[in-house]
Amino acid sequence: MRIKSKEFRAWEKKCVTLIGMAGVGKTHIANILRKHNWFHYSADYRIGTRYLGEPILDNIKRQAMQVPFLRDLFRSDSIYICNNITVDTLDPVTSFLGVLGNPEQGGLPLEEFKRRQGLYREALVAAMKDVPDFIRKAQEIYGYQHFVNDTAGGICELDCPDIIEVLAKHTLILYVRPTERDREALFRNAVLDLRPLCYREEFLDEQLGSYMREKGLPYVALVEPADFYRWLLPRLYAARVPRYEAIAARHGYTVTTDEIAEVRDEAKFLELVERALDRSS
Repeated sequence: MRIKSKEFRAWEKKCVTLIGMAGVGKTHIANILRKHNWFHYSADYRIGTRYLGEPILDNIKRQAMQVPFLRDLFRSDSIYICNNITVDTLDPVTSFLGVLGNPEQGGLPLEEFKRRQGLYREALVAAMKDVPDFIRKAQEIYGYQHFVNDTAGGICELDCPDIIEVLAKHTLILYVRPTERDREALFRNAVLDLRPLCYREEFLDEQLGSYMREKGLPYVALVEPADFYRWLLPRLYAARVPRYEAIAARHGYTVTTDEIAEVRDEAKFLELVERALDRSS
């Protein structure tokens, strides 16, 4: 959606989509807006509760069934497991996606890792297709005036122009670009606080091959999961930058993490959006 700042100001039922890498502040902004009559649509929450709910539970049950005490209770229907995913706690989604590498170190075999990546990608596409309907629900059912779409970092990996077209038709797309300083902080924080990550298969194959040659590893099963994650992360972010930039250049607007950090309430956010619109006019 391409509009002028005065049109945005007059927009009675504002709808904004936030895109950018994990950790740039999308959920932080959405949580602020949620206090001011904005419906917070979280992509990963929708994925975890609607589209990957059963696979996530199956993964947890598979682990629990390896414990004889729990296995017997499961088989007698004495206990059950349920997800407790919130917009701020996405651990079940993260644990389902897992990390690639040595199973003895908690890694997944390549085929299983790619299968889960495929399921997540399909779920993210479906969750973004749901946005127009949730805009309607937010207003008609829940009584919210405005709508903020808190997307997953992997939205730029989808290679689905029609998804971006849907978002651009119904929302104003705002790309949060990290400053160089903040990008380094993102890497550090991502290693400490794992987030759901979506990889394009060709990118994963190329980078995995480079990593194994660099480390002299003959088999994927010898890959140290944590080391590969740390090694891959800056390369993934570097590959995503031009993809985000292309989406923003064609369909949206750009703000920086420095600007996002200054937002403390709805008024400051609206001022930030208007400045971004004026910069591109």
